[in-house]
Amino acid sequence: RWADERVTEEWIDEGSVRDVATAAAQRAGSETNVRRDPRPLDPDIGAELVDALGNQRGARLSERLAQASEALDRERFDEARRISASIAKEAPLVSAVQEVLGLASYRLGRYKPAVAALQQAQELHENPALLPVIADSYRGLRRWSAVERVWNQIKAASPSQDVMSEGRIVMANSLADQGDIAGAIAVMQDGRKAPKRVRDHHLREWYVLGDLYDRLGETITARRWFGAVADEAPDFVDVQDRLRGLGR
Repeated sequence: RWADERVTEEWIDEGSVRDVATAAAQRAGSETNVRRDPRPLDPDIGAELVDALGNQRGARLSERLAQASEALDRERFDEARRISASIAKEAPLVSAVQEVLGLASYRLGRYKPAVAALQQAQELHENPALLPVIADSYRGLRRWSAVERVWNQIKAASPSQDVMSEGRIVMANSLADQGDIAGAIAVMQDGRKAPKRVRDHHLREWYVLGDLYDRLGETITARRWFGAVADEAPDFVDVQDRLRGLGR
């Protein structure tokens, strides 16, 4: 399923400290993520479309869905949404169609249709990697209790570290949006252990912690977290500017 490969790269939502951090990782990998040819459609997804629409129409819409997925990969979000929305009218019960439609809507900041499509995708085929996107869509709608509900679902699902990290960051940002910076820090610190190997999601978490402590006025702690990011990845987003702003 596409979302398992893609979701951790797709966090663009103006106003979130998380977005600043992940945008850098996305830019850094942009050259390797560009594909000249459409990615072949998962045979199982193609089979679902054929079962729903017959051989000829199913095969045609399989090609169209592959085009929509490629458009999403290449950040042509309007195109991806337009194609997948058209397919969804004929095949609303194919989870991959709703997934592409939901992700494209999310990237366009259309949070209400994003939630509708992604929740539909989840009902058809459970995929924990979609849960942080759903939570962040609810955050965009300022539906705080729904963000917390999905965060609890993420924790209960025991997903990969990347997915858990993104969910934690969404929940923390939801609290920060409501003015509860201390609560946001508590969420980010919950269950934290020193990693044996630093990965991208650790850098994002540390950046968010640095930003939250800076907003709380705890300069020394903020500098420590930004410093940890800079030590591992000196060019990560604007971390050097943040450190200079804190007097390093």
